[in-house]
Amino acid sequence: MHLDGKHALVTGGGTGIGLAIAKALAAQGAQVTITGRREDRLRAAETDRIHGIVMDVSDETSVEDGVAAAVTARGPVQICVANAGIAEGRAIHKTDLEFWRQMMGINLDGCFLTIRACLASMRQTDWGRVIAVSSIAGLKGLKGAPAYSASKHGMIGLMRGLAADYAGKPYTFNALCPAYVDTDIVSSNVEKIMERTGMSEAEAQKVMVGVNPHGRLVTSEEVAEAALFLCGENSGSMNGQAIQIAGGEL
Repeated sequence: MHLDGKHALVTGGGTGIGLAIAKALAAQGAQVTITGRREDRLRAAETDRIHGIVMDVSDETSVEDGVAAAVTARGPVQICVANAGIAEGRAIHKTDLEFWRQMMGINLDGCFLTIRACLASMRQTDWGRVIAVSSIAGLKGLKGAPAYSASKHGMIGLMRGLAADYAGKPYTFNALCPAYVDTDIVSSNVEKIMERTGMSEAEAQKVMVGVNPHGRLVTSEEVAEAALFLCGENSGSMNGQAIQIAGGEL
């Protein structure tokens, strides 16, 4: 695979899945803009092919300005990876409107705003790939996390709608749906489960690992490999798909 001359933008690119995808794309020759709210994380991840821009995906002006700055610096975005997100479980009777809107604002609104801004320059080119990092919860729902599940279902619906809109054009729109991935989000959720239930750390981690049929956490690099495939030479017929990286979970 050769992505020389391609400009990729990855939200939430300073850590975890986003950083793994950014590194994988850069290794194939792409110039990669990573975005996030924490400048220290972005600066730590920068290389000669990875460049950080502070951006809040839940803020329309921040997204428009951030993507515009990236396009000015490195040309049209031809690979857009909407990865930034939050994950937290909360029963529906404990879900207030503020929590609901925060979940939708970052996961779903952030995906929409990022893709809309990137498409403005992508549509001026003859090739493009849009990838949303959803979740296995976007396909089957996650017990105890209805707001999170709804936001992730929405991301898949957005990809499928865009795939229909742009059918016949040289752009594809797909979602990646990993199960529990070994990232900081999982570590944070382990602590929350411990606080909420009184479980030990090992017991709390088993709650999440046990959901993955292969008995381990998915690695960020495994998700990145799936993203690379969607940018490959023979990926043009993969469109509107929700691809599971879930160790056999069905």
